[in-house]
Amino acid sequence: MKSDAFEATQQTVADSRAVADKRQAWKKDYDFQSKYLSLGSVQMHYVDQCAAAEPVAPILMVHGNPTWSFLYRRQIEQFSHRYRTIAVDHVGCGLSDKPVDYSYCLETHIANLCALIDELNLEKIVLMAHDWGGAIGLGALLKRRERFKSIVLFNTGAFPPPYIPLRIRACRWPLIGKVGVQGFNMFAKAAITMATEQPGGLPSEIAEGFLAPYDTWANRMAIYQFVKDIPLSERHPTWSVLSEIEKGLDSLSDWPIQLIWGMKDWCFRPECLRRFQQHWPQARVEEIGTAGHYVLEDAPDQVLDIVNQFLQETAPL
Repeated sequence: MKSDAFEATQQTVADSRAVADKRQAWKKDYDFQSKYLSLGSVQMHYVDQCAAAEPVAPILMVHGNPTWSFLYRRQIEQFSHRYRTIAVDHVGCGLSDKPVDYSYCLETHIANLCALIDELNLEKIVLMAHDWGGAIGLGALLKRRERFKSIVLFNTGAFPPPYIPLRIRACRWPLIGKVGVQGFNMFAKAAITMATEQPGGLPSEIAEGFLAPYDTWANRMAIYQFVKDIPLSERHPTWSVLSEIEKGLDSLSDWPIQLIWGMKDWCFRPECLRRFQQHWPQARVEEIGTAGHYVLEDAPDQVLDIVNQFLQETAPL
């Protein structure tokens, strides 16, 4: 006859497996083949999904901090039937290598994205970007202008920051910021609730998906370095990189451009949207009043519909 202790042990094992299964549940929404680009000593992960025999155009999806290509899982699923959908993980993020000794800065991320564009020989690209992905993606676009044809942006920036919220500044404080962001994962975990307008934060399995690649101190190096790379003054080297990107924005004013903004974003606030509109007065704009920074999570169906309409009306180009 089984002892009470044995049954208790079996129940504990079963409970542990149930928790593990729940933490892996996000994978059913990210069931894509992984591909890698060699960048010297590091490997950069990306998804390259297409079910169309003759895709209309490639959509290049560029994430920010502290997300990864998981952010674009719905866009990959929706648009890969007609387009070539490519979603990159920056070095240090997602399923890419996460080296400790690496130049985690905007200029490097732009160069890496250009390398991917060249390696895949992409043409007529639709740029899709969010958060830091806007600066990285537009930086690459301006260096490979002939390869791009249209732009879709969500809550982002591509200019020296007009303001830096206190909660972001706190993550930069010496020692405290590093321990908080890398040691306790405070930046990525906070985003699960603070970057969305969903009551209680993102659903647990979606939250697990966003957090999955950032499970150790070492694996959170890029999250902290992204925060450190936000320039507070002109003395910071990334300030000049952002300034050069902004100088190039006016030259894109006649391009097909769709701006989609979660208007409750406390980080890339509506002021950022207005700044883009100053450069691109002809751009299509969709303001989603109920959504926060994670607009793709707060209004997923609305975002898909807006993007789908934009693509149908502007591609093939």
